Amino acid sequence: MNIKHVLATAVISGLTALAVVWGFNKFSDHRFAGQEPGVLPPNYQLTGNSGGNPSPIPNVDFTSPAQIALPAVVHIKTKTNAKQVTNNLPRMRQSPFSDFFGDDLFDQFFGGGRINIIPEQKASGSGVIISDDGFIVTNNHVIENADEITVTLNNRKTYKAKLIGADPSYDLAVIKIEAKALPFLLYGNSDDVKIGQWVLAIGYPLNLETTVTAGIVSAKARSLGLNKDKNGNPGGAVEAFIQTDAAVNMGNSGGALVNTDGRLIGINSAIASPTGYYSGYSYAIPVNIAKKVVDDIIKFGTVQRGYLGIQFGEAMNMSDEQKTKMEIPTTAYEGVYVTDVTADGGAYAAGIRKGDRIQKVNGVDINSGSELQEQVSKFKPGDKIAVVINRAGKNLPLTVTLRNKAGNFDIVRNDTKMDKLGADFTPLDPQKAKEYGIEGGIVVKKINAGSIYDQTRMKDGFVILKVNDKDVKTLEELRKAVGQENNINIIGFYPGYEGLYEYPITLD
Repeated sequence: MNIKHVLATAVISGLTALAVVWGFNKFSDHRFAGQEPGVLPPNYQLTGNSGGNPSPIPNVDFTSPAQIALPAVVHIKTKTNAKQVTNNLPRMRQSPFSDFFGDDLFDQFFGGGRINIIPEQKASGSGVIISDDGFIVTNNHVIENADEITVTLNNRKTYKAKLIGADPSYDLAVIKIEAKALPFLLYGNSDDVKIGQWVLAIGYPLNLETTVTAGIVSAKARSLGLNKDKNGNPGGAVEAFIQTDAAVNMGNSGGALVNTDGRLIGINSAIASPTGYYSGYSYAIPVNIAKKVVDDIIKFGTVQRGYLGIQFGEAMNMSDEQKTKMEIPTTAYEGVYVTDVTADGGAYAAGIRKGDRIQKVNGVDINSGSELQEQVSKFKPGDKIAVVINRAGKNLPLTVTLRNKAGNFDIVRNDTKMDKLGADFTPLDPQKAKEYGIEGGIVVKKINAGSIYDQTRMKDGFVILKVNDKDVKTLEELRKAVGQENNINIIGFYPGYEGLYEYPITLD
């Protein structure tokens, strides 16, 4: 073979190789159309990941955060004493036999006032020590209605606990044991929690000893519709759960959710399950909400909750008809819109109006109602927050001074005895009072769980005239009358029915 043939063969081979490479590149460009080499989409740029070879995942060792948290998570056991409860059917009219026998004797023979017995109940949950002198945070539903609370530490020492305060709207409570130099958990920052990060759930599930489970954060600001305020109203509750896939079961409630630094980032509160046992997801109250609630309860006995003074709706849940009525684009499927504004609220005073979209609160993007609640619930009446709204396509920065539910900046006091009555009250309308021939009174708008329901047969609409022979025409007069005694006697009437009714109640 001469040199010409060798050179010709080499040239043909080179051209063939170039053709193959060219063809492969064309095939690759066709197969991965739209992805240009070296161009990073925004989601990779935000994380600093080049999108090339995957970064090695560091080995995560959970022993250190577990050792930090275990001594500060406690086992809570509660006992609720047996109670007698009457049916709450009122004597709306006097019986024709009452003149001869009296109402009480008539009821004994004809079935009025039947007494039911609620047996003693025991339950258990978890709690987190937050100070070296014995303050412990847990869920409200762990200690609700308990007559006795017992706390067992990780070292098996046992203490009787005292309830400092609770708020069902947040499902949080604070209890205290008399002890010193206790281990406790430091607060983390739940705003910094990232989806995908490792977390540990620590508690006492199923009456077992301290148990640690691990998982990742799978979502934030979840609203499940579980919480209710003290009147049983879900609309007054606050929910912005951290969702994780760390295994949590009954008994974990009130326990700790910690990050890999051993810092408290949430209070385990609920599970999503068709069976009542862990099925894949668990939910924790963010620590930034919990620490504010705990601080208020310890300082004031009750939560100092700041209100914007608005009602809102999420675009994704609004119909086209609702959007059109509020002059919102029917193509809007994201964001939180103001559906109503309270005239005496902080939002109205700051210039927020119906139809505005809430964009940011203190620099945090707002895309759901639970995110809005989470940010606002960290502040008390009188605090100023920066709110950015969007109106007619323009962003407007505003400063809102939050108010309390009554529309002012006063400190809300803990009306323990009024709360124990378990009812919503309102002053009697002056025009109605004139029709009834009285100077005034207090209307029982709605009876909820509490002493009135448990101990009487009072019904909604009852008008209170006196408490322990003291006239009550305003809520303040009612509050003072109820707050002075443990045993009270409520006297009043039902509009449209004859006679006065007396309801004795014991408030312990």
